[in-house]
Amino acid sequence: MRRPVRKAIFPVGGLGTRFLPATKAMPKEMLPVVDKPLIQYAVEEAKAAGIEEFIFVTGRGKAAIENHFDREYELESVLKNRGKDKELDDLSSLLLEAGSVTYTRQQEPLGLGHAVWCARNLIGDEPFAVLLADDLVQADTACLKQMVDSYQDTGGHLVAVMDVPRDQTNRYGILDVVEDNGSLARARSLVEKPKPEDAPSTLSIIGRYILDPSVFDELDKKERGAGGEIQLTDALAATLDEVNFHGLRFEGTRFDCGSKAGFLEATIAFALEREDLGGKMRNILKKYA
Repeated sequence: MRRPVRKAIFPVGGLGTRFLPATKAMPKEMLPVVDKPLIQYAVEEAKAAGIEEFIFVTGRGKAAIENHFDREYELESVLKNRGKDKELDDLSSLLLEAGSVTYTRQQEPLGLGHAVWCARNLIGDEPFAVLLADDLVQADTACLKQMVDSYQDTGGHLVAVMDVPRDQTNRYGILDVVEDNGSLARARSLVEKPKPEDAPSTLSIIGRYILDPSVFDELDKKERGAGGEIQLTDALAATLDEVNFHGLRFEGTRFDCGSKAGFLEATIAFALEREDLGGKMRNILKKYA
């Protein structure tokens, strides 16, 4: 049996500049899709995958995230006095087990690799997950749960992947695939944001990772890559002589909520799935189509 994946890192220190002015005073991870913030969807996905320890890598102005997953006694009291039992249950579902949540600060926005490196002392020498709240996945079985199940067979590094149009490879980390059974692809290397003509494939990483702790040895070097940032994909690529690397084509739909169009699409898709909103949303869409 492989060591279980017990810990997850949530890099939430980004500035959210693509959503200004909305994110001037509010973390982008707190933007709501219907009635839940993006970070809550990510945490719920991690819980569904059996994660026991939740590590948030924060930055300045992110206190709202900490408050969201904490108790609000005054609000709970008001809801209780007004008989708002459903709302009380919704608040209770936010709470994580005492002692299972840790916050650490990324003092400079130096990239995803740097954010993951900031949590190194909280991970230790065991496999761990990384979830990016910007990537929202709608699936019958949580994306990370699919990955944890597959990890029992693969070990090493395992990432969630999807095929993208070739003219968009310069937006993603792209796998150089040597074996592919349609669901699981084994790669010999990966390239961060290659030009379409240079991309070894169109199989791209989305914001879900299960990583071997050996990646911290490379991140310790603090080498800069694309955009002058410390790239997680570069650190992963440097370990592939010794660590297996696979990409899992997950079952579900991924929404790029780091873009305005993707965020709006996710809001529509999740609203359509709701019993209390689906019909109303369909009528709204007919009105504006």
